[in-house]
Formats: sequence, structure tokens, C-alpha cells
Amino acid sequence: MSQNQPSPAHDTPIRVDHVGIAVESIPDAEPVLFALGCRKLIEESVEGRFRWAQYDFGMGASRLELIAPEASDTFLTAYLDAEGPGLHHVTLEVADIDAVIAAVEGAGLDVVDYRAYEDWTEAFVPPSNPTGALFQLFEYHESYDEGRPGPDRLYVDGTRLSAE
Repeated sequence: MSQNQPSPAHDTPIRVDHVGIAVESIPDAEPVLFALGCRKLIEESVEGRFRWAQYDFGMGASRLELIAPEASDTFLTAYLDAEGPGLHHVTLEVADIDAVIAAVEGAGLDVVDYRAYEDWTEAFVPPSNPTGALFQLFEYHESYDEGRPGPDRLYVDGTRLSAE
């Protein structure tokens, strides 16, 4: 590490999982990704509020995600009404979300919307930070694999990050 760069605030493994793109319709938008050479990995609904679908280039690298509203009154419909389709968020897979949150807050940044679900835990660093980007901090739980496609379609390199 360069002498000009501070030491990392935590030792938790972290990587870019995907970049989220807000769209009105996944079927209308995904031909663009197919034309770029992507393959579709998975598509799911989140409680009937919105759908997400992930794509990669088959190289064990970060993915692209399309997110589209399914209900008329969600964060996503409000976003699309205000901003239109386009880049929405960057998701960082973290092995220990609490350690990363502590480091982010220790740096004087806000963390909002912490939510623990059965299969994952997430929190957000809002775009009011100096980068202007919305960062989703995302920790997969072991149960995430259950009932979904194999790990090669779920995780960047086929494996979930671990704090161990």
C-alpha cells in the first residue's frame, strides 16, 4: 500500500457484487445486456414490490442487475419517476456487515435502512456521500443458496465471501 493511503478501516473481505440499473421493464431492457454478451443468471420478485434479474459475462466477475417495479408505490417507482432509467446502486458483498458499517460510520458517513432478512442482511450508504453513489452493503447468509440456482450463478466467483 502506498504511504499516502490510509490503512483500511477493517479487515473484512469485500468486493463489488453487482451494479444495479433501474428500468421500467426487465423484458424490454435485457436485450441490451444480451447484445453486450451477457448471460442471464437469475430473476426473482421481492415481495411483489419489484423484480431483479442478474447477468454476467461468464468470467467469474462482477455482475449487472436490472431492477424493475412490480407495484405502483415503491422506492423504485419514485426513483424512476424522478430520475428515469439508469444506474441506481453499487452493491458491495461484505463478509461481516457490522464491521463494515462500524468502519463507514467511524469515517463520519451515514448508513441507513439496515435490514436483516432470512437469507441476507443489507444496509445502504446514501448518495449524500462525497461520491454521489448509492452503495448497498450486502452480506449473504448460508441459507441464501436454498431453492436458488447453483453457487456459480449466485456469487461472483461461485463462492460466498466469509469472514473466516
